[in-house]
Amino acid sequence: MDKTFIIIPCYNEKEVIRNTILPLMALPYEVVVIDDGSTENILDEIKDLNIYYLRHPVNLGQGAALQTGMDFAFRNEASFLIHFDADGQHQVSDIKKMLEPLKNENCDVVLGSRFLQDSTKASVPFYKRSLLQFAKIVNGLFTGIWLSDAHNGFRALNRNAFSKIRLEENNMVHATEIIQQIKKHNLVYQEVPTQIIYTEYSKQKGQSPLNAISIFIDLILKKLL
Repeated sequence: MDKTFIIIPCYNEKEVIRNTILPLMALPYEVVVIDDGSTENILDEIKDLNIYYLRHPVNLGQGAALQTGMDFAFRNEASFLIHFDADGQHQVSDIKKMLEPLKNENCDVVLGSRFLQDSTKASVPFYKRSLLQFAKIVNGLFTGIWLSDAHNGFRALNRNAFSKIRLEENNMVHATEIIQQIKKHNLVYQEVPTQIIYTEYSKQKGQSPLNAISIFIDLILKKLL
């Protein structure tokens, strides 16, 4: 029977991590939380739940947390996995349609997009929309793959994909690195419309324009060196 793992990278999400996980418990999937060196006691919030809990002793960044989760899923014979943010922005109801193209053997990677439907596009705050348009151009220039969305943490991968993708960028550059690796390994990809719920909490935790510029500079330097 195909096994699906939901990989949740987590850094100091004590306030919301339990509520993020609880709806996932109704699904026939394995949930894996990678605590990326949080200074908050994440385990206390979720230790009674039937999930896997992995912890980095120090904060390494979301890219490293995702790679730890993918390695764990591979070792435990997962057929499919989902990248799912810890802050509660992603919708559990979208998981089924993310997995369908993989299970139908149409593609290797499914990428969530906020911009394929007017209803989901309208929910994105204006400042965020502008930032994501910039990120989309950066992704396209550096990877040759032009997506409708950029830096959406909601992804689904089959075993062929997560056995080949190796993330070396620990910080948020990993979002572009994943696209680079899709192209490098000739993985078939597809975008699927997904809904992002922006709460006051998630807006505070979101990526700042300064961070986006830092990622852009980081990419340029790596291209030149």
